[in-house]
Amino acid sequence: MANEKILVINPGSTSTKIAVYQADEQQWVESIAHSMDDLKNYPTIYDQLDMRKELIMACLAKHGDKLDSLGAIVGRGGALPPVKTGAYEVNEKMVDTLRYHPVDQHASNLGAGIAYSLAQEIGVKAYIYDAITVDEMTEVNKITGLKGVRVPAKGHNLNTRAAALKLCADKGIDYNKVNIIVAHLGGGITVNLHSNGQIIDFFNDEIGTFAPERAGGLPTYALVDLCYSGEYTKEEMMKKLQRKGGIASYLGTADMREVEQMVVDGNEEAALLFEAMALNTAKTIARIAPSVDGKVDYIVLTGGLAYSDMFVDSIKKHVGFVGPIEVIPGENEMKALAEGTLRVMRGQEKARIYE
Repeated sequence: MANEKILVINPGSTSTKIAVYQADEQQWVESIAHSMDDLKNYPTIYDQLDMRKELIMACLAKHGDKLDSLGAIVGRGGALPPVKTGAYEVNEKMVDTLRYHPVDQHASNLGAGIAYSLAQEIGVKAYIYDAITVDEMTEVNKITGLKGVRVPAKGHNLNTRAAALKLCADKGIDYNKVNIIVAHLGGGITVNLHSNGQIIDFFNDEIGTFAPERAGGLPTYALVDLCYSGEYTKEEMMKKLQRKGGIASYLGTADMREVEQMVVDGNEEAALLFEAMALNTAKTIARIAPSVDGKVDYIVLTGGLAYSDMFVDSIKKHVGFVGPIEVIPGENEMKALAEGTLRVMRGQEKARIYE
């Protein structure tokens, strides 16, 4: 039997989350924190590779796991040029692309490089799975009203596809033969459409609903006025849209547990905003359904906010007419990476070669 012990590596901006799985069972998970003082000595994200790799090795040793006990290593897929869903075997070309020509500077760009470097030391394969730049959108869904600007596919591909695959496994249905809308409910909210095994349409937090931290789609004329008001630099505007937008811009917090408690305590503004975000999420779900002519088999709600019964119930009330709704809460990225790799190791899925 093949060695099904898998190391999962998920680099974030201020942490590196790692886990070891034996087949589909998590043995342990740990988040290695990186302070701003630690990171300030590295001019680029990729310069952090050796530092993070050494910390991962130390963490493995702490848990009593030797590097050569692993059967495969998987890293979070970074900002590559558009790729397909599923597994890719990491090669030199992928590592070079993420180092020298990434689509965006993102900590996940380190995932493939660290996995590849460790895998080379012990002679096993390294993989990525459902990278953040998966783009299988149909051409008609990419069109906007301004030439040169297209609908972005970037978003929570890993968790949304894992949720869709779990639903299919639980229901005994073929992922390649159904239409499933998946809404990832977190600090940002994204909605995508899985049709016959591909993610054919996508509303991310640039054009979809506002969220706890994200401003979402905004009236463009007012946004242009704000950008040219002279009050903000580009960096300040991006932070305003990405980290200080949405609920946070109104209430000063993006912690929806706090917001929900405000609603329970009778805060009328919080109640209005809570309902507006749920309604906007429902509108975004309904907005994507025409891409399959309304023939929606299931709607899946996932992400951390899917644990909120109050939020989920409000969404269900508004959009239940589109299709049956299933709730698969949590951000299951580590498990999704491990399970995707396991399918490749068992021959249930073939890894693509990055070219």
